[in-house]
Amino acid sequence: MSWRQSTLGEEIELAYGKSLQESTRSGGSIPVYGSNGIVGWHNKALLDGPGIVIGRKGSVGAINYSERPFWPIDTTYYVVNRGGHDWKFLHFLLLTLGLDEMNGHAVVPGLNRETAYAVPVALPLIAEQRKIAAVLGKVQAAVEVEGELMRVTRELKKAALRQLFTRGLRGEPQKETEIGPVPVSWDVVPLGSFGPVGNGSTPRRTEPGYWKGGAIPWLTSAMVYGRIVERAVEFVTPLAVKECHLPKVPLNSLIIAITGQGKTLGHVARVAIETCVSQHVAFITMERPKVVPDFVRQYLDTRYAHFRQIAMGGGSTKGALTCSFLKGYPVPLPTDEDEQKEIVGHLAKIDAKLAHHEARQKLLRELFRTLLRDLMTARRRVTSLDLPDHFVEANKLVPTA
Repeated sequence: MSWRQSTLGEEIELAYGKSLQESTRSGGSIPVYGSNGIVGWHNKALLDGPGIVIGRKGSVGAINYSERPFWPIDTTYYVVNRGGHDWKFLHFLLLTLGLDEMNGHAVVPGLNRETAYAVPVALPLIAEQRKIAAVLGKVQAAVEVEGELMRVTRELKKAALRQLFTRGLRGEPQKETEIGPVPVSWDVVPLGSFGPVGNGSTPRRTEPGYWKGGAIPWLTSAMVYGRIVERAVEFVTPLAVKECHLPKVPLNSLIIAITGQGKTLGHVARVAIETCVSQHVAFITMERPKVVPDFVRQYLDTRYAHFRQIAMGGGSTKGALTCSFLKGYPVPLPTDEDEQKEIVGHLAKIDAKLAHHEARQKLLRELFRTLLRDLMTARRRVTSLDLPDHFVEANKLVPTA
């Protein structure tokens, strides 16, 4: 059976939300929605759920779904379901219409209702709407479960880091140090004691002799997110190494992003390749015997917030860490190399668990996007999916703890 052709304005009305000042919100159990999601809580609802809130100003076209009673404020529209459609289906349909690209006001961003109303839509019968909504809802729920498992795993790692870097694994008494309590057998040493500390540079992009045909890995601060860097995406030539400040960074050195105003600054990784780095990246070579590089890396990961605080100190808007600061930065170090390895092993298991959930969530997001596009355009029909009622579980889309 073919789908019915219509326009958005024939199926829904976009009604104005109602102002609710932050000072008057009671903090009850009713979610208060702004243009980009929940902005507070109140003890009274403006509307019963389910319902849909669409950003009118600010986050133009952002779409939020509420299963329960809610209050949309005056920077939003709420949807009046004229056509009696399945609410969840309607929510998913709206996600495909590009409302976030319909800015009808040049000076103050805003969603123009008449522009939105003119958007053509295709609609199946209510029975198929419900089936489509059920399929997409299950995948979306699996995405959310993975997100919660990621959150729990990150909290688990924070707790493990606190425990392992202050008490170790041997049940020893603690001693007070400049970085706080550590086991009595541990030392506290400066980063510079592991080996040379420095940073690189960026060869001129306009000089082809520095880049064309290059085979020597060269890393920017964006690559530090990888934690373990096994490859490069840019390469320089021997001429660049010779004529520019490009020391070779040995295998298993640590690198740290030392500039940046986003989230990059302060991230640390270990290089599993010999490489060069830009001026925005510092390196710490690991030449000292009986030191496990990933032990030091994991500890420096716990100092991310401190690194950023130091870099932004004094009200600087151009935050940066210096190599001289890093050389003197104190690090706890178990004198027993085996203990270092055991601690790294414990943390590696948690990291692997987190990476597992991140990969699964990424796959589920891709599946959701594909199904959303295909099911909402009738490119694929729900009956053609040949999936059981509990297809998420049957296909192992729901993660295990």
